[in-house]
Parts: sequence; C-alpha cells; structure tokens
Amino acid sequence: MKKNIYSVLRGTFLISDDSFKNWRLIMFLSALAVIMIASSHSADRKVYEIASLKEEVKELRSAFVEGRKQLMELKKESSIIRKLTGNGLAPSEVPPKKIKVKSHK
Repeated sequence: MKKNIYSVLRGTFLISDDSFKNWRLIMFLSALAVIMIASSHSADRKVYEIASLKEEVKELRSAFVEGRKQLMELKKESSIIRKLTGNGLAPSEVPPKKIKVKSHK
C-alpha cells in the first residue's frame, strides 16, 4: 500500500512497463471530465436562454394587454362619437322606431 502511494506521488506509475493500463484509465477519466464540463456549460446556456425567453414573454404579454386596453377604449360609444364628430356625423336625437311586419297568410 505504501509502495503504491509513493509510486503515485513520484509519477513512476506512468513510466513503468505496465503503465499502458494506467494511461488508458487517465485518458478515460479525462474524457469523462471534458464531457461533464461541456454538459454543465450546455445546461447553463439553456438556463440563460430560458430566462431571456421568460422576459420576452412578459414583455409580449404586457404589449398584448396594452393593445387590448386600447381596443376596448376605441370600442366605447363615447370614443366613437368623439371621433366621428370631427367628420360631421353625430348620433341621432330621435330614438329608433320598431318596424313590425305582418304576414298575410
């Protein structure tokens, strides 16, 4: 056990005759570390993208609500009357009459 620890500390396990299996393990662990780091960066990038999309959704929802509010304001009778008085049109002062049609059957 003590010999193995000294071998690792001095680095002789990398240059010995049976070092090929040690190099394979080191390369495998290095590849796993690179994959893990890349995966972590990809996850972080997705988190930032999700956050920016949520902000965009909030802005678009706000614009939608503002547009709907303006539409409701334009649909009001008082708003329509105010806009049409500039063209010389005004609401009728005589109330409408109901027309009754009698069939001759």
